[in-house]
Amino acid sequence: MFNYQDGIKNTDPELWGAMSLEVQRQEDHVELIASENYTSPAVLEAQGSLLTNKYAEGYP
Repeated sequence: MFNYQDGIKNTDPELWGAMSLEVQRQEDHVELIASENYTSPAVLEAQGSLLTNKYAEGYP
């Protein structure tokens, strides 16, 4: 199915470059827009896990 050891860096180097620039931008600047907050590494890890294969459509 998928090689879960391959990350974005190996799969899409161009996207990896854009993400690296965004990380640098966030680390170097103060964000003054209230809706743009910083997500914790734990939340990012959970969003990138197998849990995203599930959804809650149809639940009351």
